[in-house]
Amino acid sequence: MTDASRARSFSAAAARYADHRPSYPPELLDALQELTGIPPAGARVADVGAGTGIATALLHARGARVVAVEPGAGMAAELRRRHPRIPLVRGDGNRLPFAAGSLDLLTYAQSWHWTDPSRSVPEALRVLRPGGALAVFSNDPDLGVEWIAAQEARIEERFGPGFYINERARSEGGLEFTTRLLRWSRRVPVDFHLAKLSTHSLFLVGEPGTDGFLAEERERLLALFPDGLLVEHYVVDLSVAVRPPLHHSPKGPAAALPAW
Repeated sequence: MTDASRARSFSAAAARYADHRPSYPPELLDALQELTGIPPAGARVADVGAGTGIATALLHARGARVVAVEPGAGMAAELRRRHPRIPLVRGDGNRLPFAAGSLDLLTYAQSWHWTDPSRSVPEALRVLRPGGALAVFSNDPDLGVEWIAAQEARIEERFGPGFYINERARSEGGLEFTTRLLRWSRRVPVDFHLAKLSTHSLFLVGEPGTDGFLAEERERLLALFPDGLLVEHYVVDLSVAVRPPLHHSPKGPAAALPAW
């Protein structure tokens, strides 16, 4: 199983992904504005690896002039279906379809780890205006909660480490990242939680034993939560880097901006 095959796996389950993956708390955009100094309203934003538009829709609702960037055909189609008013272009973070210095904010929600930082960092520097910002964030299960930590331990024991991928960016390519952690939760049925779990790439690529694992998890969780409801606890891991005002943008492809 390669990273490429895992990255391509989401399109086949786009509707299930959109229905069951968690959104983000309102505090995320407040923290984003605080760390970048850029109010979402009116900002020129590209949300890269937008998937079905979970984070894109939040930015749009706060008044951002946001464009979704998504490489997968199935995910892009689901985004268009659910958010027809949000502009969408096909592409990825290793080669962004935007002109140099054209963006105030570049966001990666649950998608930075699918890029090659040796390419995506220079691309971020190219398309951001001086003082613009790169924001990388993800919903990570809160391993301080006993049942969540136990579930991840079972996943790692069965399938190996690395199921949940922390998105925190590193200091590289001339960018220094500031981080913020935000905790939140949602109450969902056990079967809803398992459907969410099944949208992770490990399960989508058909790794042997995944169906049996989900069936076993259902029995364990119903024994732990006999009313059939549980609380998923998350930690939003936000990393922000502001492009130095005097940085000279590397040369790269300059495409016409889509209509914001």
